[in-house]
Amino acid sequence: MFSSLFSTSPPTDPKASNFRPVSSAFPEPSDLFGELEPKDTEWTCASGFVTETSIFYNFLEDGTVIMCQVIHSSIGVWYPTIQFTCKIYNPNTGEKIWKSINVSNFVTPPPGLDKRSSKADEYSITYKATGDPLNPEMYAISAQLSDDLRISLDVTRPASVPGFKVGKGPKGGFSYFGSDVEKPEGYVVHRFWPRTHASCTIIRKDGHKQAQGPGMFVHAIQGMRPNLVAARWNFANFQSDAHGGVSAVQMEFTTTDAHGRRGAGSGGVAVNVGCIVLGGKLAVVTGETRWPDEKQKEESIVKSRAIHQHPIHDQDTGYSQPSEIDYRWSGPSIVGDAQGVIDASLHVDVGGPKNPKGLIEKVDVLAEIPYVIKTVVNYVAGTKPYIYQFLNKAKLTVRGPDALIPGLSGGLEIEGVVFNEATFIS
Repeated sequence: MFSSLFSTSPPTDPKASNFRPVSSAFPEPSDLFGELEPKDTEWTCASGFVTETSIFYNFLEDGTVIMCQVIHSSIGVWYPTIQFTCKIYNPNTGEKIWKSINVSNFVTPPPGLDKRSSKADEYSITYKATGDPLNPEMYAISAQLSDDLRISLDVTRPASVPGFKVGKGPKGGFSYFGSDVEKPEGYVVHRFWPRTHASCTIIRKDGHKQAQGPGMFVHAIQGMRPNLVAARWNFANFQSDAHGGVSAVQMEFTTTDAHGRRGAGSGGVAVNVGCIVLGGKLAVVTGETRWPDEKQKEESIVKSRAIHQHPIHDQDTGYSQPSEIDYRWSGPSIVGDAQGVIDASLHVDVGGPKNPKGLIEKVDVLAEIPYVIKTVVNYVAGTKPYIYQFLNKAKLTVRGPDALIPGLSGGLEIEGVVFNEATFIS
């Protein structure tokens, strides 16, 4: 990564494209679904300015949402910082538990395992092939978060919902920064398990509880300083147990002004990837690019969009917070015996700064990242990143082939829960 800082290569055309989004790299809808290979979710632990993370999101029976994350942060030649973070939030009681610990003696792979597993003194995450044809693989997660808090999760993936990246082949999932794809200045990649099932045990000083419920898993890498990757992020994770299992997942980032189709100054490119699970089957994978100088077409077969509605200035953060967010997915079914176009939308009312709806927290990013990263990388250069996190009941509106869910061709409203984030970096 340092090569991009000290390069002596001749200058390129300043108006040449210096960003290649994954959402445009696979123009044929049939090429959007790239099934994961084992190496796709292995830890790379790359050097340079690289942030790598694995995140498990799960909704439990009583409405609690639990998020567990491992973050491997490299900062040039300095030794990487590894964090284990966990957030447990019960919307019925308002209780919120947040733990973020810098771990010691991190290793991947642990003895006898592959690099999909990792461990440290404070936690272990073990990937296992189960031998069960209906639920072929899983992660076993265990963490001692404090003297009075321990968690344990078994997260399984159903065979009917394969893990995916956007795009087939070794470059599937990658968006590249810089004018040379073979020697990029940086990259972003996401790999998903869009629907999982977790059995969870939370042990506290005052007792323990066992619960289960649906969720998702994502392994992501930002191969560049985060403040150079994106100015905005959007994320939505909708889950429902109706109709044999329904999920809607979407991840979007918008580049800074420095990276776009015509070099520096042409940025603000939105890269959106997502998927829909219907009837317990991965039904469609979506990917769409929103260029700042083009209007997205309603007649496009493939749609993957997150639209902020009615923004309101928030004095707490300095950003214009959306009061409503609309998410959209559309594309051809990838289920062999259920062909046709699938179209889905999700409207989430999150209120405004004075009357929030489902707001878990406004996360001050600088308050959460390790001091050494904040100091050496100098993430912000005058900005103050915030993540708005919401949890709400919602209805996913879907149309598609009846072979997936009876009556789907006439349109269905599916009740579920959505966890969504709106992130502002600059």
